[in-house]
Amino acid sequence: MSDHDHDHESSAALSNRVKTLVAQLEQRDLLTEAKLDATVETFLLKATPANGGRVVARAWVDAAFKQRLLDDASAAVAEIGIDMSHWAPVKLRAVENTDREHNVIVCTLCSCYPIALLGPSPAWYKSAEYRSRTVREPRAVLAEFGVALPPDVRINVWDSTSELRYIVVPRRPQASEGLSEAELAALVTRDGLVGTALL
Repeated sequence: MSDHDHDHESSAALSNRVKTLVAQLEQRDLLTEAKLDATVETFLLKATPANGGRVVARAWVDAAFKQRLLDDASAAVAEIGIDMSHWAPVKLRAVENTDREHNVIVCTLCSCYPIALLGPSPAWYKSAEYRSRTVREPRAVLAEFGVALPPDVRINVWDSTSELRYIVVPRRPQASEGLSEAELAALVTRDGLVGTALL
C-alpha cells in the first residue's frame, strides 16, 4: 500500500519545465503568464476543505452515495459538482475510517494531495519528516497530532502518487444525528480528511 513506485520529478526540474512551457505559449500568443496566474488563483480560491466536507457529509447521510464514493470517488465527487481534473486527470480514492480501521494519507516522495478537496497542503504534509515517518511509525506520528487510537485499531497508510490521490472519510461524530448536511459538512476538517485528526 505505501510502497508505490512513484514517478515524480524534482520541484526544480518541474519549475523549469513550467517556465519553458509558459515562455513558448507566450511566444505563440496562446497564453500570458498573467492569464495563467489568474487561472491558478481562481482554482485555488475554489480549492478548500469545505469541498471535502461536502463530500463526507453527503456520504454520512446518503448510504448509496457513500458506496459510490468508495467504489469510484472521482465519479462520486463529480456528481456534486467538484472537478478533480483541474490540470490533468487524477484518480481519487476514498478510504473509510471505522471502529476497527483508521486511514492516514501521505506522499512519500513529494506532496501529491487532492487540492480541490482539501485546499492547499499544509507545510507539515510536505515535510520530509512526515513523509518518511508516517510509513514507518504511523501510530507515533498520529499520537503527535493528538490522535490516540486503541491498540486493536489497524492503521492503513495510503501513499499518494501523481496519478492517484486519497481522501479519508472520517467516522461521523457522535451525537450528530439531528444535524443537517450543511452542519455536518462544517464539522469536517482538512486534517480529518487526511487522517491526522478525529472528528
